[in-house]
Amino acid sequence: MSERHTDGVGAVRRYLLDAAGPDRTERANRHLAVLLALIAGMLNSVGFVAVSVYTSHMTGLVASVADHLVLGSYAVVRVGIAAIVAFVTGAGVCAILFNWARRRELRSRYANVLVLEAVLVLVFGGLAGRLTWSHRTWVYITVLGFTMGLQNAIITKISQAQIRTTHVTRMITDIGIELGKLVYRNRLTGVDPVRADLGKLRMLSSIVGAFFAGSLLGAGGYLRFGFPVLVAPSLLLLVAAAPTVIADVRGDHSAPSTQR
Repeated sequence: MSERHTDGVGAVRRYLLDAAGPDRTERANRHLAVLLALIAGMLNSVGFVAVSVYTSHMTGLVASVADHLVLGSYAVVRVGIAAIVAFVTGAGVCAILFNWARRRELRSRYANVLVLEAVLVLVFGGLAGRLTWSHRTWVYITVLGFTMGLQNAIITKISQAQIRTTHVTRMITDIGIELGKLVYRNRLTGVDPVRADLGKLRMLSSIVGAFFAGSLLGAGGYLRFGFPVLVAPSLLLLVAAAPTVIADVRGDHSAPSTQR
């Protein structure tokens, strides 16, 4: 094997270990956030096309539960509550897995949650279309809601609450703020000038763009292939997260972290 090839393999291995590893960089956070936003967009759209529920949209779900409770549409209320409970449960499980690994100083404190998400989506994508149970819609809602809760919680941990891949409202709001700063004319002297954070603007725009692209792929892919459209993104996420878990299995632990 040539030295150049060996260096290339080593660089790929280091990149994959850093992708979901505990030592975060802006570049690693950005790449992972874009990947997770793409997957979130796909899951959200597949959920809507399949069962008419946006499983990542907690604001809309809470409002929908309240509205339909007043209107007496209790079937819709039950669906909304199931999605909300599943999302909250997913976020709670993320906190349990993360802190279990953190207290043991494992590299996989983030990766273990992402591997769980990847496996859930992989199994769901492969088997959901084969369900014939009359109440299978409840399986779709709970699995997708749980996965969205897992993902939103872990990217919140990774980015220290700066990024949420399913919370597009916040990201678009921040984009608007940075655009306002960008066009602001600093006429006064002697005061701190207003400057846009172009790095933040690029990152947020890329995440929103990835979510939009994932939504297109999810809706179009589901109409063409059904639930198996989710197999490919789940494998991609597994490739990104599994090397860090494998490193822990082999005993390659990271330094302690103070994150909670």
